[in-house]
Amino acid sequence: MTTVAVYAHPTMAEPILTGAELQFLSATREAVLATVDPGGLPRLVPCCFSVLEHGDVMSPLVLHTPIDHKPKRSEDPHALARVRDILQLPTVSLLVDRWSEDWSLLGWLRLRGEAALLEPDDPALSEERVRAIGALRAKYEQYADHALEDRPLIRISVSSATSWGDLRP
Repeated sequence: MTTVAVYAHPTMAEPILTGAELQFLSATREAVLATVDPGGLPRLVPCCFSVLEHGDVMSPLVLHTPIDHKPKRSEDPHALARVRDILQLPTVSLLVDRWSEDWSLLGWLRLRGEAALLEPDDPALSEERVRAIGALRAKYEQYADHALEDRPLIRISVSSATSWGDLRP
């Protein structure tokens, strides 16, 4: 098995993720996105996500989470609390974890980064959106019949990571 390291910048001596962390992240199907509300309190929401190892100028590791058509409090994606939070304060965390009754198998990975909304009508983002939607559909067959092209995506440019426990897939 080859170890892959993801660096924040070419001059960085330390990678953002080890190979084990990247494999754990890529194999995980659900995460918890943490934003900060206007009162400074954390707001947590479970989410699906995809991983792109060749991201943007801010980070070589970028995650995308869709604002899909699952039932929500509002039909307008911009009215969702997590979207309003990101537009006001883009600093976010994402937690992926594994629970087991066998505590020797417990593990988690917490990512920190900057989030941005990728709008469907922004031509400058069309290539990134195509790659992200393709990765989401490859990971989650449920998205085959969702019109992800018509909805915003949340991009998370990862700046740091912390992990603990058994991260074997």
